Amino acid sequence: MGSAAVFIWLADEVFEGGTKVFDNGIREALHQAATPALTQFMIAASFFGSFYWLLPLGVAVFAALVYFKWKRAAVLFLLTMAGEQIMEPVMKTLFQRARPDAFFDYPIPASYSFPSGHAFAALCFYGILAWLITARLQNVLARSSIWIFTVLLIFFIGLSRIYLGVHYPTDVVAGYLAAFVWVITVALADLWFTGKKDSRKNPA
Repeated sequence: MGSAAVFIWLADEVFEGGTKVFDNGIREALHQAATPALTQFMIAASFFGSFYWLLPLGVAVFAALVYFKWKRAAVLFLLTMAGEQIMEPVMKTLFQRARPDAFFDYPIPASYSFPSGHAFAALCFYGILAWLITARLQNVLARSSIWIFTVLLIFFIGLSRIYLGVHYPTDVVAGYLAAFVWVITVALADLWFTGKKDSRKNPA
């Protein structure tokens, strides 16, 4: 898969120092554009990708899916987020990239920097949820609106981590790539399993 290949290439570039100019240039450009209002916005955006927000929201989403008898969707959502929770700390420990110095006296997380956990979790959580919901909607405008909102939310969550200084840009890109690979893997596995089940019900 192309995203996996790009992730591997990016990881290699990061640890050979090939992204240093890019990372520092983006960090400094964002920091120079800082304003008090923008900082508050980015702090809020960052919160929507945090474990403290996604955990209770995830429990509520799972309960809602079960309540409305979307059993397959509930399983896929749970599988996606369980996988993210396992893979993120494993990859951070594997690469062990130290975090940059944070801006605005923002607290620096104790975990490693690569890949960004916020970017990884946000794309997994909001991406799989948007897919599960829009797959059940017929209204094109509603589906488009959900996807636009989802993409913007994920983007600003990742951007906020760079703006606040707790991640390099390549950490965020890597988080998105890893999440995209995992979400697509879950989706393709579901399509394969559903196809196999349908073929058993309706043999040629």
